[in-house]
Amino acid sequence: MPPPAGRADHHRAAPPGAGRFDDSPRTYRGPGFDTCTAPSLDAMQAWWDDSAYGAVGIYTSGRQRGCSQPRLTADWVARARAMGWSFMPTHVGRQAPCSTNANKPAHIDPGDAVGQGEEEAAEAVDALRSLGIAQGSPVYLDIEAYPRGDADCSRAVVDFATGWTDGLHEAGYLAGFYSSAESGVADLAAAARDGAGPLPDAVWYARWDDKATTTDGAGALNPDLWTDHGRIHQHHGNVAETHGGVSLTVDRDELDAPVA
Repeated sequence: MPPPAGRADHHRAAPPGAGRFDDSPRTYRGPGFDTCTAPSLDAMQAWWDDSAYGAVGIYTSGRQRGCSQPRLTADWVARARAMGWSFMPTHVGRQAPCSTNANKPAHIDPGDAVGQGEEEAAEAVDALRSLGIAQGSPVYLDIEAYPRGDADCSRAVVDFATGWTDGLHEAGYLAGFYSSAESGVADLAAAARDGAGPLPDAVWYARWDDKATTTDGAGALNPDLWTDHGRIHQHHGNVAETHGGVSLTVDRDELDAPVA
């Protein structure tokens, strides 16, 4: 059976900053989804057979993940990959110093932001290796939305992202960055235009505008940043979908970015 629309455009291409790697990372263009807990393999098979999705976000590591991951093992990854799935590994660690999210109380220390970013990159790499996810793959740092306007807070987030990027590059992995288009992504874009670095290779921006593109609604990224296969747009959140008789609550994403 031919792959559903949106899944035939898997190809190998290097996103921004990936030239250092011997093997170009896999890039996926098309629809993906993320959900808090890795679904059962039966659910993954049903959705592969009956949906247009080809990529799934998986919370691989981080001290502040919102859900337990009883199914997420190297065997789960291998079997889901054999079905055809690509992955968006995600790490949920320390959050912005000015974050008001009571569910994620561990914050970045502005005085040690780079070092903490490197530390969390090492945690993420250990998890990727334990799951059998190879070098050259990305892992996306999850920085939840925070109030903007505090320059020290913004600087700490960017410093943390540079430490994260350095640590992952040293280990042979790509650095991704997830946040709201109006907070973390806006601060990262401003830093990029100021010449800061190293910055992540790909950006996953949350803007729930129901525009399933990586160009419309990209906010501070447009027109010139992370345009070379370096964007994921989370365009709708917390929606119930049923495919192949299996229902999941997911966030919808549109990708033109590196995947594992």
